[in-house]
Amino acid sequence: MAQYYIVYNGQQVGPMDAHQLLSYGLNPNSQVWREGMPAWQAAYTVPELMDIISQNHQAYPPQQPGQYVGASGKSQVVAGVLAILLGGLGVQYFYLGKIGGGFITILLSLCTCGVWSILTLIQGILMLTMPNQEFERKFVYSKSILPLF
Repeated sequence: MAQYYIVYNGQQVGPMDAHQLLSYGLNPNSQVWREGMPAWQAAYTVPELMDIISQNHQAYPPQQPGQYVGASGKSQVVAGVLAILLGGLGVQYFYLGKIGGGFITILLSLCTCGVWSILTLIQGILMLTMPNQEFERKFVYSKSILPLF
């Protein structure tokens, strides 16, 4: 079994197995390293760790339906509603920290005379109906500037 190190409170802690990382606040943005990795990297780049994070969220679901806020701190419901109501202005991308995507959306809305808003409406509906982990993978942790679907 691989032995990991994690940066916790600014200090390197480890070695420990992947499940022990949870006690050190493992989230997709946690910096981790194990033998064989070229450098420290975010946990979301390590499939084994994302499986553990996902299982932990399933074991401890949110108290109220629709109130899920993932490890990123971004609410799926807020992003979906913003995409439905103000999607043509790219507000959902600004909320998710994808500033370039917000500006591209504004430009596309202007160039298409608002027709682009139909796609952002569909995007909002999909955001609200997809599983939380898929939402975070596609829209929050994606390296894409303009994640659409």
